[in-house]
Amino acid sequence: MNSGDDEPPKPRRLHGLRTKLHARRERIRANPTLNLTYRIALGAIGTLVLVTGILLIPYPGPGWLVVFAGLGILATEFHWAHRVNVFTQRQYQRWVRWLGRQHWCTKLAVAAVTGAIVLVTLWMLGMFSLVGSWFGVRWSWLASPLFGP
Repeated sequence: MNSGDDEPPKPRRLHGLRTKLHARRERIRANPTLNLTYRIALGAIGTLVLVTGILLIPYPGPGWLVVFAGLGILATEFHWAHRVNVFTQRQYQRWVRWLGRQHWCTKLAVAAVTGAIVLVTLWMLGMFSLVGSWFGVRWSWLASPLFGP
């Protein structure tokens, strides 16, 4: 007996999961109080993920991916978020294509601005004075203007 015969094909399994999730959402939607609570919780989670993504955009890493994830979470319940998600993805792709066509000087300038944002943020958060203190360096200009010496 082939072990592959025991398992349903993956698309069928995914379809079954979607059907179950859709049925659960419809049961929640039938109860007005539970539906409002669900939408508020999902809106709060989606907004938190979205804001985190926006804060991460200038840094190396998955900033835009987190933005799209937050909009995707919100889009499951809010039509406006779906429209914003589609618009944002389109504009992001335009930016990537535009930057790809630019001269290396322009690309270098964009990288320099991004690097400057990262360095200023690290300075503002006091990371330079923290690392300096590990090596006994206590220069006043390393101290964060937010947290002092």
